Amino acid sequence: MRKFPVVIDVETKYTFREFDDPKKLGVTVAAIYDYKKKNALVFLESELNQLFPLLENASYIIGFNNRSFDIPVLAPYYPGRIEAFSIFDILEDIKIKIGKRISLNELVLATLNKKKTGHGLQAINFYHEKRWQELKDYCLKDVLLTKELFEFGVKNGEIYYLNEKGKVTIKVDWKKYFESSGKNESPLTLPF
Repeated sequence: MRKFPVVIDVETKYTFREFDDPKKLGVTVAAIYDYKKKNALVFLESELNQLFPLLENASYIIGFNNRSFDIPVLAPYYPGRIEAFSIFDILEDIKIKIGKRISLNELVLATLNKKKTGHGLQAINFYHEKRWQELKDYCLKDVLLTKELFEFGVKNGEIYYLNEKGKVTIKVDWKKYFESSGKNESPLTLPF
């Protein structure tokens, strides 16, 4: 059976100023784009048990800073070994290629001529102010921007960022994340 990737983004209750361990940040919402079903979904913290089977059946979990942020934030909620998932982290790949971190907003601006709708601290404020729909919308928009950036890289073999001299090309080889079924050997979710 062919597996398909998912794109993920997670928003948290707290910042790194409050806790330096991502496992203590707490999930407010998680959003994914599921390539198998061709749809986007948003899950509240209380609904994460519905998210995990989708991650388990994905060939790759694609995200922006997902290896060191989103996946560790989800780890306390997952009953299995979340590190067993096949992960592709766009930020990690870019840092390897150019030797520095570039924000998602900088990449989508240069590559897609679009902007993020806000920043992570706004999402935390939405949570504390119980503005659930705005929080869900914010997270979902980040997933869709990440998806669009990923697809641009898959199609064109490059993405861009801006520096003082103008637009700079980053060559990427992301087609393989659609062609491979990954090595996802994670155990299935235990019943809650």
